[in-house]
Amino acid sequence: MFNRREFLNGLFRTGMFFVGCNSMKAAVNRQSGAVGQRRRIFVRDRRAVTVDVHCHCVVDIRDLVKDHYDSRHISKSYGAFAPDPFVEPSRPMFMDTASVEARLQYMDERGIDLQAVSLLPGYSYAYWADEDVAGKIVLRQNEQIAELCAVHPDRFVGIGAVAVQHPTLAAQQMGYGVKKLGLRGFEIGGSVNGDELSVSKFSPFWAKAEELGTLIFLHPDGFPEGERRLQGNGLLANVIGNPLETTTALSHLIFEGTLDHYPGVKICAAHGGGFLTSYLGRSDHCAETSPDCKPIKKLPSEYFKSQLYCDSMVFTAEGLRHLVAEVGASHVLLGTDYPASMSGNHMGDDRGADFILGIPGLNDDDRKAILGENAAKLLKIGS
Repeated sequence: MFNRREFLNGLFRTGMFFVGCNSMKAAVNRQSGAVGQRRRIFVRDRRAVTVDVHCHCVVDIRDLVKDHYDSRHISKSYGAFAPDPFVEPSRPMFMDTASVEARLQYMDERGIDLQAVSLLPGYSYAYWADEDVAGKIVLRQNEQIAELCAVHPDRFVGIGAVAVQHPTLAAQQMGYGVKKLGLRGFEIGGSVNGDELSVSKFSPFWAKAEELGTLIFLHPDGFPEGERRLQGNGLLANVIGNPLETTTALSHLIFEGTLDHYPGVKICAAHGGGFLTSYLGRSDHCAETSPDCKPIKKLPSEYFKSQLYCDSMVFTAEGLRHLVAEVGASHVLLGTDYPASMSGNHMGDDRGADFILGIPGLNDDDRKAILGENAAKLLKIGS
């Protein structure tokens, strides 16, 4: 059981309290209305809890990676964030007092009650690291995410890091993150050093995720195999590469039987689940008719009725209407990609709760589910 007081006392003793006690004072002031007006969201005059499942932060690990800090280990997908995420305009992603206050103000203005905070992909994943370095990186990242959540327990829950490239270590990190730090999920990329997430060596990771009942947030870092063709204007490594990576990763997890082998695993895929959710009929057709497709237990689309979820990052009303029609409102979660729109690549969606409220054709239960009820269930908020 996560003991907040014991954890905070330990942070003060070790000098690792990154957010700062001023943030705790600000949280108290904010709740009393002294800092700013917090917007509340209502659906048909009934209060709706809102949870943003897709929002990022940066934990400073420069001292841990300084001997490995070259272009091979830095994301090329994020434009202004490369090669160094520790310079402007990425400041809103940090977890110091000023940045946390900016984050809370953003949430208050857009009617977001809680953020499920995860790391900025790419640089933060550090899948190149050996076990010793990876252990140190992940421990710092997860402790500092837990610090943020401990200081503002009513506004943040943590989605931690995990060294998937070392599956046995990853399983240990997940157990510690859930049981000692109170993390509610873990973020991973769409592939690991060229390996698909469905290969057998990652079995300890998937087994632990199922055992813990913890959500896996799948957030891509471009599509490395398409790097040459995704150069040029249009931020294609992000615009096309990210959803293509997610599409490939989910397809392998479905068709290689990983989801069948671990039926308790729950995955939320960023950016509306990539391209897969827009063309599930083709995957279903293959599973039903192609002699070259090995049998799986369900049609690909049916995994989006059980194990697979996606965020709402599709930008248009018609896009979200279609997404809900394909996977159901119970499998879509509010996401904004904070603070992408404030931090250089402008690929976030700042409308927050208003995007969901403005979609025609959704009933009240659908809106409440997408706004926060789905995420609260998956992240065990309030339990």
